[in-house]
This record gives sequence, C-alpha cells and structure tokens, in this order.
Amino acid sequence: MYNKILAAVDLSDDSQKVIDTALQMTGGTGKLHLVHVVEPVAAAYSMDIYAVNISEMQLEATNFAEEKLNKIGNEIGVDNKCIHTLLGAPAPEVRNLANEINADAIVIGSHGHSGWKILLGSTAIKVLHGSTCDVLTVHVGKDS
Repeated sequence: MYNKILAAVDLSDDSQKVIDTALQMTGGTGKLHLVHVVEPVAAAYSMDIYAVNISEMQLEATNFAEEKLNKIGNEIGVDNKCIHTLLGAPAPEVRNLANEINADAIVIGSHGHSGWKILLGSTAIKVLHGSTCDVLTVHVGKDS
C-alpha cells in the first residue's frame, strides 16, 4: 500500500486508466495527487512565432488544462490542494512535484513504443530516470 501517490495524466481518454490504477494503489486509504504538465507552446509546436500571440495561446492552453484536470479531480473526490497544473517540461516537473509532496509513487501512462520512439525517449522513461520514488507505468493506448 502506498500513502501518497502522484498520478501524472495527459488529459487524453487514457488518463482514466492511469487514475484508476493510482486509486487502486492507495487502497482507499491513501492520498492521491493529480498532475498535468502543459508544455510551453513555443517548445511544443514549431511555428512562425511572429504570426501568433504566444503568451495568449499559452494562457489559453494552461487554463483549458487546469479546468479539465479540476473537473476530473472533483469527480473522483480529490482535494483541490492535490490537483496540480504545471507549466514546463513534463518529466522534470513531475519528478520535482513528487519530491515536493513526498510521494511514495508516481503512476504514469506509457504506450510501450519500440524502436525509434524508445531511442527518442518517452515522458514515462524520462520520469523514471532521476525519480526518487517508485514509478509505475500503466500500459495505455489502442491495445491496452
């Protein structure tokens, strides 16, 4: 049993499987934290930065993510103080938050890619490297 679990979600349909696994791991007695990390717009998309207002676009993306994560958290009874929407590179932000809240484990989805996608790295692998707590990857995707 884990006392404090951080479920890192991407807000896709696969997020529910990650959250369900994290809830099972708490055994109903532990505390669940939810996190979604919004990547900086300029880093996530290659675009002509002169054509758009990056700050406005970033604010909209962050607000959308925050609303969606809060809705998910409220539906499953997660305290608002345990719902985190962050801005930055996902892996280090998730690891830093896990350290900050003294999480016993991080639960994150993984598509189980192979070949070039492994060489390029996935968020789950990047979270694992340098983590100071247990990390459970939940297989998600088409054949999960």
